[in-house]
Amino acid sequence: MELGVYTFGELTAGSPAERVRDLIAEIELADQVGLDVFGVGEHHRPDFVVSAPSVVLAAAAARTQKIRLTSAVSVISSDDPVRVFEQFATLDLISGGRAEIMAGRGSFVESFPLFGYDLDDYDELFASKLELLLALRSSERVSWSGAHRAALDDLAVYPRPIQDPLPVWIAVGGNPPSAARAGLLGLPMALAIIGGMPERFAPLAELHRKAAEQGGHARPALSINSHGLIADSSQKAVKTAFGPFKTMMDRLGRERGWSPLTFDQFEASRTLRGANFVGSPQEVVEKILFQHEIFGHERFLLQVSVGTLPHADVLRSIELLGTEVAPAVRAALRAQPAKR
Repeated sequence: MELGVYTFGELTAGSPAERVRDLIAEIELADQVGLDVFGVGEHHRPDFVVSAPSVVLAAAAARTQKIRLTSAVSVISSDDPVRVFEQFATLDLISGGRAEIMAGRGSFVESFPLFGYDLDDYDELFASKLELLLALRSSERVSWSGAHRAALDDLAVYPRPIQDPLPVWIAVGGNPPSAARAGLLGLPMALAIIGGMPERFAPLAELHRKAAEQGGHARPALSINSHGLIADSSQKAVKTAFGPFKTMMDRLGRERGWSPLTFDQFEASRTLRGANFVGSPQEVVEKILFQHEIFGHERFLLQVSVGTLPHADVLRSIELLGTEVAPAVRAALRAQPAKR
């Protein structure tokens, strides 16, 4: 299993410049401790510092050696797939073939009016622009037409990446048609589980795989993406994480009509069948292996900067993920028969 980290670049108490510097340091550390993947999300809000993931990832590419660098996500619905492809192809060249695109519709809607799109076209925009993105990665010259972008008539797009094809993952929340679409296209899926019991997401993983089979594709990879924080002890993890988690979730809750997060709810989310990975290294190992029994997934990404978590605690969490959790998970999975 590949293990890694993703972040939305939440703006902490410091300046945006300080947060970006800290983020680059987090990616560097993830590479140094042997993690496989680091993802950076795209947002256009005052509480997040990254609106251009490819720029941040390119800066990190020059300071890392092995770790794969992905968006988490690229909101292609409100972006231009030609520019997204060009940017990540350039990142692939800078990184020596380590770039990925995680394409999604986004969990916020600010980018739609910002770039002149109508939310009524939400689903159509994503489907149309994903089609173009995949056409761009499959051929140097492209002819394409759609309702929301000027047509391409046998035009070439450069530069071409080192990887052929450039990896494209589809990010999915709880939407079955999105899981089926990823499978029918033969694309790997990143499944976000940030609330509720993991078992209820198992049908989405199965739908993804069955759709891939129906589309004539080999079994596509699955990533589970979740919130969490790893500390030297369970008590330290709880003490560090609860306040920032509550601040973030309550702010989103005021926008979306959720009730404030209680400590009991937070504690329930940390249990084996909860969504969050907040605890000691051993607790996180047990939870990753428990979910692997459910999903048989090939990748696990942990978001360790939820809310205004102190940079030192984020770094320690990444260090523990790489030096204690990842080796234990890999050893346990090597000892098991292959999941079918």
